[in-house]
Parts: sequence; structure tokens; C-alpha cells
Amino acid sequence: MGKRVLLVEDEPNIIEAIRFILSRDGWRVDTHSDGASALAAVARHRPDVMILDVMLPNKSGFDILRELRAGPETKLLPVLVLTAKGQGKDRELAEQFGANRFMTKPFSNDEVLSCVRELGGAA
Repeated sequence: MGKRVLLVEDEPNIIEAIRFILSRDGWRVDTHSDGASALAAVARHRPDVMILDVMLPNKSGFDILRELRAGPETKLLPVLVLTAKGQGKDRELAEQFGANRFMTKPFSNDEVLSCVRELGGAA
């Protein structure tokens, strides 16, 4: 497959779990853990799919998503918002700012893999 995922997440256990799930399926997984420099990481890694946590140090995932959608080179990047904040308001904000999919933690490994495959055109 060889497609690339950028995981923007600050929790080490979640990073390792998702990296394992996706790497085993043939994805190249890059990780980044700071909200303030997440857009630079997108430019550097040029992912096919992005998994974005909402609660990050220095900038929220919602702010990052809004900036991604405003950029001509990133406005169509498929984004899965993955968060512990699963209230209806959070889902609405994710949709409003342009998330392609929304998933709450804890998540199922199969659900994450299926979603990334779908967003990356590998389903």
C-alpha cells in the first residue's frame, strides 16, 4: 500500500497502538504531538490521511482543522478527528470545521483501520 498517515496525538499509548494497527496494514505512520507546529508537520510529511486529536498542547485540534480547511493545499486532506471528548457539541464542531470522520476514545482497532482505509481510498 505505502500510503502515509500523519497521527497528531500527544498520548504515547495511543500513538503506539495506532502506529501498530496501521503499520501492520502497510501504512507509513508519522507522528506529531504538538498542536502549535502541526501544520508544519503536515507540510513536511504530506500525508494521505490525518488522524487528529482534539486536546493537544499549545493548540487545539479544532483550531488545526479550521486552519487546514482554509489552506489551498490542505483543504481536501482527509481528517479523522479522534478524541476523548465525545459529546454532541464536539461532534458538531468537528463537522462544522470540516472533519471527514469523528471517533471517540476508547476506539476499536478495527474501526480505526476501517476508517483510515476508507479515507485513504484503500477500502
